Amino acid sequence: MSQLTENVVVIDGSGHRLGRLASKIAKMLLLGKSVVVVNADKVLVTGTKEAVLERYLKLVRRTWYSSIEEPKVWYPRRADRIFWYTVARMLPRKKPSAREALRRLKVYTGIPSNLEGVTFTRIEDALHKSGISRSGRVVRTLTLGELSRLLRGGSA
Repeated sequence: MSQLTENVVVIDGSGHRLGRLASKIAKMLLLGKSVVVVNADKVLVTGTKEAVLERYLKLVRRTWYSSIEEPKVWYPRRADRIFWYTVARMLPRKKPSAREALRRLKVYTGIPSNLEGVTFTRIEDALHKSGISRSGRVVRTLTLGELSRLLRGGSA
């Protein structure tokens, strides 16, 4: 993707909330735009470390029976694939338009060399602006990179 057109949106994911960013990107994809997300490992998941990890470990441990002999479990553990899968689940599942939209999504951890000189878009609605909620509580966050390390069995 060395040639960028006006139909391509390049988004820097650092400092954005996962769900809000994913929903905005899903809407862009359904409108026919191509979206490239860089720094997916710096996207934030809100919640305590224990609660977030418990939720994602539950997803990882699900069993999917493709045959009686061999139960399989699949859930992404890399930060870029977790983000891709989150956007994919926000698109209509059985429609060809959603499959086409998902082909227009590219997600990278870090910034690839062919996108170094490009200006990145930030989505204001999805940015995590304050560590304090409106009720005065501290909002705890975990990056997708940290979550990825924890899901792979590393310590953070």
